[in-house]
Amino acid sequence: MINNMKLKYKLIFFYIIVVMIPVLIVGIILTNYFREGALNRAIDQATNNVEKIKSQLSSKLRVPTDISNLLYFDEDLERLVTTHYPDALALTKAYLNYTDIRVYVLRYREISNIRFFIDNPSLVDDMSIAPLTPELESRAWYKKAMQTGEIYWMYIPDKEKYFNSPRGTINKLSLIRQVYYRESGKSGILMVQVSQDELNQMLYQEPFDTLIIDEQGYIVSANDPQLVGSTVDDFDIGVDVQLQSKGVLKTRVKDKDSYVIIDEMSPELSSSKLKIISIFETKSILSDANNVSKLGLLIVIGVLLVALVFVYTISLLTTNRLLRLSRQLNQVALGNLNIVSRIDGTDEIGQLSRQFNYMVASINRLITQVIESNEKNSALEIAQREIKLKMMASQIHPHFLFNALESIRMNAHLKGEKEIANIVRLLGKLMRKNLEVGRERAPIKEEVEMIRSYLEIQKFRYEDRLEYEIKFDPRAAEIMIPPLIIQPLVENSVVHGLENKQGTVHVNVSITLDENQEVQVLVTDDGIGMKEERLSEIVDVISKVEEEERGRIGLRNVHQRLTLYFGEEHGLRITSRSGEGTEIAFSIPVESEFKS
Repeated sequence: MINNMKLKYKLIFFYIIVVMIPVLIVGIILTNYFREGALNRAIDQATNNVEKIKSQLSSKLRVPTDISNLLYFDEDLERLVTTHYPDALALTKAYLNYTDIRVYVLRYREISNIRFFIDNPSLVDDMSIAPLTPELESRAWYKKAMQTGEIYWMYIPDKEKYFNSPRGTINKLSLIRQVYYRESGKSGILMVQVSQDELNQMLYQEPFDTLIIDEQGYIVSANDPQLVGSTVDDFDIGVDVQLQSKGVLKTRVKDKDSYVIIDEMSPELSSSKLKIISIFETKSILSDANNVSKLGLLIVIGVLLVALVFVYTISLLTTNRLLRLSRQLNQVALGNLNIVSRIDGTDEIGQLSRQFNYMVASINRLITQVIESNEKNSALEIAQREIKLKMMASQIHPHFLFNALESIRMNAHLKGEKEIANIVRLLGKLMRKNLEVGRERAPIKEEVEMIRSYLEIQKFRYEDRLEYEIKFDPRAAEIMIPPLIIQPLVENSVVHGLENKQGTVHVNVSITLDENQEVQVLVTDDGIGMKEERLSEIVDVISKVEEEERGRIGLRNVHQRLTLYFGEEHGLRITSRSGEGTEIAFSIPVESEFKS
């Protein structure tokens, strides 16, 4: 289906599938991730703040606890509150002599006041020590302290005031504990009131709504001081925080989605607990994240749309150029090889256009080469037939010639002319091989025998003026080659090497099989050699298809057959220097149709 789509639609399709949709999905995922991250950071921050407040509150409440322990075992206080005073003067002296409570209040900023209540009618209330009254005995905090006999923390609101003086109001978090004196059998109530300013200062800089409540549900401290003294129910939290000890709750506070972080602490030596509550609205936390997400999505969508326009434009330009190239290819397919592509640009399409031009030019060159090659091959075939005809013309009455040579050889042998008889035998053998033109191939060993026969005959003729050496690799003995392919080269070296040369001429024939599985044939002589002009002329003559009169028929015949059978790279290679000699070489691949 995709292969049948047009290129511009493919580009747009893959852009939408591979880029646009994944980017939008990733954008939505990242938006949710940032939202969740913002909530988690707010929860972590609120949780850490609650832990910090818990630690600070524990530290601040330790001071009232320690002071209550000191007063619990204070013998001077016990003597003061259990003594029955006969008159006001004795009571006044006793109050003036006992200063510990006043010293504690002045020394520790965590304490706003210390009160001690006991059943002793001879005492008077000096705002620190007061006699027990029926009204006090009816208070909830008094009953609680008398029941537990332990340290108890609770908030005492305005309605608990028991004196007309403003200083007599409590309206703050207080430590309450029963003090029992064994000797007198009396029990008193010790009340240590915590400074409200110290409590509020802990929460002043909290970023979220933060509360500290007691077991009755009273708010004993808050970052909004107006809330102190009210109950947690007035805050309209959607869950009963009194039933929760610790955790993170998602609920509605004042009809708004919010998170509530609750933690609980037990002050040292206390049987009561205080709860620390941090509340933040979900919308306020997510507002910045939502704004950033919306802005990011708008930017991403805008970029994607702009990119889509660019993709469409590029696809349109690309397809138009490809259509032009396609029309030009159609012209070539119809046989118009004169067309030239003129598509600009250096991209792949521009490269295709240039390669198209190279292809058309190459096709034209190949057609020209094929025509020339066909003409050359036709000329070679004609020349080959002419060579065969000439060789066949020389075969008139071969039996008569062989019989005559045999008669001469026998006559010479009977008369004791063994050397002449041997030469006549070699000549007959050589002529028989030369006349066997019907064969298309012959083993190299037979060619070597023929070369050896030829050289022996020439040795008989020239005597000391000719020396020869044949180096033959036995591994190449059975390899098949065209017949009469080496002998003309040896003949050329003998005839032209001895020409105009005084002294002995050495002719060397080397036939080897190299590591590339090619037979290397090398024929050298140290004859008169040739000048560069003559060498160039001979190379040009043997390479021509048309035969010239008085040309180098033997060399040309060998060269033409080698190139015809094995290709141009296996033709004759001739080197020569005037006065130094001539070297003729060629190679035959073993992996050819002439392999044995």
